[in-house]
Amino acid sequence: MVPANASHPREAFVGMLLFNDICQSRPQVPSRPQSEHYDMQRSLLLLPVLAIGCATPAADSAQATASDNAAVATDTLIAPGEKHFKSLKQLTFGGDNAEAYWSFAGDKLVFQATNPAWGESCDQIYVFNPFTDDLRTTPPQKVSINGGRTTCSYFLPGDSLVLFGSTHEGGHACPAHPERRPDGKYVWPIYPSFDIYVSDLKGNIRQQLTKTPGYDAEATVSPKGDRIVFTSMRDGDLDLYTMNIDGSDVRRVTSTLGYDGGAFFSPDGTKLLWRASRPKDKAEEEEYKQLLKEGLVMPTNMELYVANADGSDARKVTDLGQANWAPFWHPSGEKIIFASNHTAKRGFPFTLYLINIDGTGLEQVSFSDQFDAFPVFSPDGKYLVFSSNRNNGGTRETNLFLAEWQD
Repeated sequence: MVPANASHPREAFVGMLLFNDICQSRPQVPSRPQSEHYDMQRSLLLLPVLAIGCATPAADSAQATASDNAAVATDTLIAPGEKHFKSLKQLTFGGDNAEAYWSFAGDKLVFQATNPAWGESCDQIYVFNPFTDDLRTTPPQKVSINGGRTTCSYFLPGDSLVLFGSTHEGGHACPAHPERRPDGKYVWPIYPSFDIYVSDLKGNIRQQLTKTPGYDAEATVSPKGDRIVFTSMRDGDLDLYTMNIDGSDVRRVTSTLGYDGGAFFSPDGTKLLWRASRPKDKAEEEEYKQLLKEGLVMPTNMELYVANADGSDARKVTDLGQANWAPFWHPSGEKIIFASNHTAKRGFPFTLYLINIDGTGLEQVSFSDQFDAFPVFSPDGKYLVFSSNRNNGGTRETNLFLAEWQD
């Protein structure tokens, strides 16, 4: 499903795949109440819509037991087979919440959400303490206070500043979504007004890191605190780049035609991990190039890649087919956790998996039979935060969950 209102790759392509494979009979996909990550972020309602519509009767029955934003015992949230989850806690209770990333100290999360209860119909950035704050009673601290659509937030060293992508200098309102194509194929926009900004936790913009024409977003920070990796259109394609924390010394990392995004540094900062959608033949190349000229992208299959931090020795990790995305490093630096629908016959569900960086040892982690994605380990490896449609009471909501991790 590509949500009609999804604003960037991290979220949008999921919607496209789900909708095209699962809900072909529906003439129109409702936009998510705007995450996805995920402005791949919401009327992210798309992910939830499909998750609910395609759940098994047993799953629906289990979901129906959830009361409105009521606290739920952690053991009831863990599906059979989820042996890596020692406990599981629901963190958000409504709207669409995705792409939660840890502070360097491991005591805060920054994430993007569209939640009508918080007065937002467009993805915005929030910060909270997942161990002490109760978002059922008190909304999180809003960081993005300048309007526009925001995405892909991340803490900077010291945890007093965060970076995120925003379109606010292109206008206070959410940018318009592309109309549905006559051929029925779903696309998402690469808004040229997306740039990367640094803000304090109260929303005061401290610095604009990117100023080149075109899309700049999907930025994350090395655990070493010295470099940022991001996706940019500055050279005519959606490629990965790195730069210093202050925005200087920009270096191109990828140059193969196709979308490269959602990148993360390894725990020691020496490698990069990302997802890519690459055209497979001349026809796909031409379609990809034409869409880029229109400010659009339509990723199909997504696979995971790793490389040295300078882009050398790039190699494909997965070759599973369908959508393999939202990867993150296991604390060991030897494994990757990611979301995939590669076993689904009709594009759903999305499930969490572990895999060795050499492509061996694939292991299923989540078993909710719904939508589980955006997994991120805490710096000490003791916790995993992720987004899921589980326990949403039959609604279209995507919430954040916190698992105590056990290897």
